Amino acid sequence: MRFYQAGQIPEQPHMYFIYGDGGTGKTSLFKRFEGKKLLFSFDLSTNPLRGDTNTDVFVLENTDGPDIQNQLESLLQRVINSRQYNVIGLDNVTALQNLVLENIDNAAKDNRQNYQKLQLWFRDLAMYLRQSNVTIYATAHQLDNGANGLDGAGRFTADMNEKTFNAFTSVFDMVGRIYIKDGKRLIDVNPESGNHGKNRIDDRTIFKADEIIKPVSNKKLTNQEERKEA
Repeated sequence: MRFYQAGQIPEQPHMYFIYGDGGTGKTSLFKRFEGKKLLFSFDLSTNPLRGDTNTDVFVLENTDGPDIQNQLESLLQRVINSRQYNVIGLDNVTALQNLVLENIDNAAKDNRQNYQKLQLWFRDLAMYLRQSNVTIYATAHQLDNGANGLDGAGRFTADMNEKTFNAFTSVFDMVGRIYIKDGKRLIDVNPESGNHGKNRIDDRTIFKADEIIKPVSNKKLTNQEERKEA
């Protein structure tokens, strides 16, 4: 374990996990981050980043799937040690999870052990990213579980195995759902909404997606305004 004396804990770069439907702008949101960036594209959705001169991209190929864990670990180690990048993105973790699970399924027969291995691999990945001293941005598709109660609270979740999601996002500072309402892209990070969400960076619960890094103002929405946005 690493020890820090009182008052000497260093500030860490933030980690963001955003999930939502296709077309809500998860990939293009990566452009809001500043500095030199690197994106790992697991679902081949790279068009939103065309023309971005600050972003390098690794794109998944058909031959990568059977060895994706080793390839990703090796590449991450190389790029993090290079200190060339301020931000690293993983797009889309749902696709990455499916590739990893297929490899684990092919190596073992016990489903319970398979999912335990899946959770452990994603937990170790998250811990490594947490210690990288680089800002991390990860995306996932969402699942719509249908109306849950009269107000639909808790309706949406990330499209991941639940325990794997918990293991991966436990060290993230922000977990939120991106969606479009009345032509505006919004991010809901409020755990009280019933969907998966948290915000350890500031006190916002619902905000415009383009303000994920730099809020236009520090004004907190009133309860009435939050209900209107939601």
